[in-house]
Amino acid sequence: MTTLTSATPPKKKSKRPKAEPTVLFDAPGPKARRRNAILTVLGVVVVAGILYAIYHRLDQADQFQGRLWKPFVEGSTWTKYILPGLGGTLKAAVVAAVLALLFGVVFGLGRMSDHAWLRVPSAIVVEFFRAIPLLLLIFFIFSGPATIATGLNREPPHISAFTAVVAGLMLYNGSVLAEIFRSGIQSLPRGQSEAAYAIGLRKNAVMRLILVPQATTAMLPAIISQLVVLLKDSALGYIIAYEELLNEGFKQIPANYGNLLPAAIVISVIYILLNLTLSRIATVLERRSRRSRKSSAPTMAAGAPTQIESGMGNAAF
Repeated sequence: MTTLTSATPPKKKSKRPKAEPTVLFDAPGPKARRRNAILTVLGVVVVAGILYAIYHRLDQADQFQGRLWKPFVEGSTWTKYILPGLGGTLKAAVVAAVLALLFGVVFGLGRMSDHAWLRVPSAIVVEFFRAIPLLLLIFFIFSGPATIATGLNREPPHISAFTAVVAGLMLYNGSVLAEIFRSGIQSLPRGQSEAAYAIGLRKNAVMRLILVPQATTAMLPAIISQLVVLLKDSALGYIIAYEELLNEGFKQIPANYGNLLPAAIVISVIYILLNLTLSRIATVLERRSRRSRKSSAPTMAAGAPTQIESGMGNAAF
């Protein structure tokens, strides 16, 4: 007689969630969590006390009176000062951004040229304008030609404040963008350009059809971030009385209503909203570019070389 014995099934091991390993520090224990909670509460209390002290001091100086904030709920203040100033800021920023992008593309590609007569002057121009403080550059463009013409006993040229602000923003930020373009293109794998040369494309076609479209996606977040800097730098037109947001909102409004602090707060909020909007655009573009790179990774890996080196050397331009 054959006896059948039922084999006991092996016990399933319970899968316990493993704690994620930490690299820089260990997970805090009960004492550390308690200490962190106490320090957090103390920090909040200290910050709240500082804010209350500032509020109390400003309240004693009558900075929260309704008459000081009333102009900002009147339409005439916005139509006469704030909106024209905001328009001047955006106009200078948009024109300077377009010119700076063109400047950056031209001199960024010039720095990667194989010809020394083009590469060396491009490098000198970019490094020169990157080294000059933007405020000094704007002031020199605005008053420098007139001073030189007066010294030569000639009629001084008329350079508007708008022209000086736009030219200064273009030269400085364009030089920074030139480095962004150059580094973005040179960060592509060398195999991209080598494969293009192997099928008979010339240098201009390689740059236009292969390298620049790929590098543009990776460079967009850095470009948008630099345009945020350009927008904020447009406030330096205040030094030459350009009619922009800082000049109209922080100078003209307090001169007429005597509300310097409320005007500073309102203008700061407007600048913060503008910069947050551009920063949000940069974040969205970065996420999209990251997703596009991930989706295109298998396709690129199929024909990619076994060893990828960063930088193109002389193979790209």
